[in-house]
Amino acid sequence: MDKAVVFLCLCVSAGTVASAVAVALGDMDAEDGWDEYPESPEVEDMPEENDELVQQDCVKAFSSPDYIMEPEVFNQLKRYFKASGSAEKVVQLLSDNYTAVAQMTNLIAEWLIQAGIDIKEVQEMVERHLQDMILQHFDMKKADSIFTDEGETPSWLAEMIEFPTWRNLFYRLAEEYPDCLMLNFTIKLISDAGYQGEITSVSTACHQIEVFSRVLRTSIGSFLESGEEATVEKNLSEFSKMVCHGEHTYLYSQLVMHILCQEPRGGSNIRRLCQEIHKSAKARGMDVTPITLALSGAAAYPRACQALSSMLSRNALNPADITVLHKMYTSADPPPVELIRSPQFLDMFIEALFKPGVKINVEHKPKYIYIVSYASSVVEMWKKGVRKSVNRDELKTTQQVLERAHSLCSEHKGASELTADVATLFQCLKLQVVAMGVLRWIQYTVTDPSYFQLNTDHTPLHLALLDEISSNHMLLHKEILMLLVQLFESTFPELDVLVQLELKKMLLDRMVHLLSCGYVIPIVTYISNCWKKGDTDISLIRHFVSEVLDVIAPPYTAEFVQLFFPLIDSTEITGSLRSMTDSDQVSDFIRHCRENFVV
Repeated sequence: MDKAVVFLCLCVSAGTVASAVAVALGDMDAEDGWDEYPESPEVEDMPEENDELVQQDCVKAFSSPDYIMEPEVFNQLKRYFKASGSAEKVVQLLSDNYTAVAQMTNLIAEWLIQAGIDIKEVQEMVERHLQDMILQHFDMKKADSIFTDEGETPSWLAEMIEFPTWRNLFYRLAEEYPDCLMLNFTIKLISDAGYQGEITSVSTACHQIEVFSRVLRTSIGSFLESGEEATVEKNLSEFSKMVCHGEHTYLYSQLVMHILCQEPRGGSNIRRLCQEIHKSAKARGMDVTPITLALSGAAAYPRACQALSSMLSRNALNPADITVLHKMYTSADPPPVELIRSPQFLDMFIEALFKPGVKINVEHKPKYIYIVSYASSVVEMWKKGVRKSVNRDELKTTQQVLERAHSLCSEHKGASELTADVATLFQCLKLQVVAMGVLRWIQYTVTDPSYFQLNTDHTPLHLALLDEISSNHMLLHKEILMLLVQLFESTFPELDVLVQLELKKMLLDRMVHLLSCGYVIPIVTYISNCWKKGDTDISLIRHFVSEVLDVIAPPYTAEFVQLFFPLIDSTEITGSLRSMTDSDQVSDFIRHCRENFVV
């Protein structure tokens, strides 16, 4: 930038300011000139001051850079003139100290636009720098003084919150300065304006019951409306952070959701949300067991409540407490089944029954199996808070199947020895509670470092069992994919390179089977990310694409095409799969996508 041009602009700006100040002061000499700039309450209520001290104070303010841009400049001018200050001195001070920061910013922005840079890019550049400056120099005390000085909500604040850029700035500031009154008030203004869906991660919202209630309602509504697992997982982290901010927010949220659970429409989704929040709270080290038991109605059954509280708080099963629960649930009038349907509680039983190496006393094992079977198979009918019936028709069958599956998994048989019992295991896997237990057993077995070193089968029996679980239980698809990804990303240094490639192709085959069972988007997303990161052998990506083309057919969803088409369109991946006549699966897929989608 030419220094002479900058200097000329500064001179013009300074001269303009001096003229503007002189005109403004001339207008204020009129009898009613001050009415245009009403005084703040502080100025009106201010006691008589010494004229000399007032002049010194005002001169100090007028000497600060760009003071003419400050909102309180007119109030200070009135104080100064009431104290018999010199108008010429004011003009000189304000013009001499006018550095024109805002005007120079606008000028440079105009130059950048004229130089060919897009106006949106220039605007984002200025806003981004201004955000950084505010974050760096924000003063909580000065911010709070805005309300005491002006006595009402500043008009510029209401305008700022209309823009996403400045709302995000307030969210960041509110996280860093949770005790700032001005920021807390701004968060409430944002909530009042209807943007509560954006502030789930702002801890400040947790201190204002009105704001928190709005955010909670909006978040729960979005979970119910979307209904998709991906959306729930995406938003659950921020929602959990807000709800688990403290015991008061956790209790309030769980109480509200507990009431919503009773609704016939969407009640099961809310119950799942309650369980996810409970799991998140436990992961954060919060002891929420008393709240969980209180909301489940355990207080009406003191002995069961005491037994459950002891085990849930310590996250460990106790044979004495199990015996108490077994006795109560085998009685003619058992406690509600909901008391023992806590995911945390059932997970402890799955670990005890299916984790290799865990020993259960022979005397207590039937009690463990009975309680798990009761929780997973018994159906109760309630009406207006009164239990009308308890259906135990499937209880005995569930016990027998669970007992058989536990015996097979705990006998430490090798893959070859288990082959004779595959048919029995497949029958057992039709029950979801058994499938969950066997999946846990498979996880511990196949993640053992020596498993693939000792197993020479192309598809080990344990992974073949995963295919059966995938086919029967869609709710376990996520768990299965997590296990397959863990194995796929593992290194097996003791195996030959070619053996490792064949092993990973076999794992991709399991993913393709899982995809054919309906778990499409997460799997294709994972493989797409592997390709983009460039850390996966291209032959493995090609194998996956080839296998997927064998099991899919139109019509396709736009989301699937968006993820899968780049893999198909890459000649690096599918070049060797295409024919000269374009009559192959790759060409057919590309042709179909280009005819029906924007790719």
